[in-house]
Amino acid sequence: MHFTTTSEAVRAWVHGWALSRGAAEPDPAPWGFTVTTGPPRHAVSHVLTTADAATVREVTAGTTSPGVRLKAFVRAEALAPWIAPGWSLSGEPGHLMSAPLHSARTPALPPLLPDGYRLRTWTRDGVTHARVCAADGTQAARGQTAVTGATAVVDKVETHLAHRRRGLGRLIMRTLTDAAAEQGATVGLLASSAEGRALYEATGWRVTAPLANALRGPGPAGHRRPGSRAGTHDPAASGQAYS
Repeated sequence: MHFTTTSEAVRAWVHGWALSRGAAEPDPAPWGFTVTTGPPRHAVSHVLTTADAATVREVTAGTTSPGVRLKAFVRAEALAPWIAPGWSLSGEPGHLMSAPLHSARTPALPPLLPDGYRLRTWTRDGVTHARVCAADGTQAARGQTAVTGATAVVDKVETHLAHRRRGLGRLIMRTLTDAAAEQGATVGLLASSAEGRALYEATGWRVTAPLANALRGPGPAGHRRPGSRAGTHDPAASGQAYS
């Protein structure tokens, strides 16, 4: 939807994701892009615009630095046998999702926040943030979006467990997509966890491609079964939308 190929969608997503994360401009390669974030947290991710056995093997075999991540828009079961020794699947599988921003709006959303909650929005360095706080000042929900051209990448959407089922996730999404549309974006992209998929589908988003992550360990640890967890926690795989 909205993109003729998965590769086209990934190219649009990676630039918005890099902007959202405060990263340098994605560094192009024949197989995709390398994105470097930080400081304070320095991280390197190889993002494949197309993934097959030969490409994944080439990229992972040529990367020996511990902590480097790989993002491939294929199923985890397909990625697992392709990665070189020393790599393992990381976090839970997810999805790349897209929607035209006019249909990603939520017309059934109540016009006001639930009693006791407060919404704050601000834009800094090209990224629009939305945050909902509870009456005691603690954060209840959050999210952000970065617009590059006609594409808005929604990122870091999360509703804390104690505040779920109150429409806060939909409110965050409505706020972010409205802000992106005002900046000229016509289509949205996001990387969703399996947990968040239902929320997004209920508000007009559709799966464009599966998403699997892999992590380079400190030594030749070998492969890991799809669905099992790596020893290193992947914060990008938590919450409702992730990197």
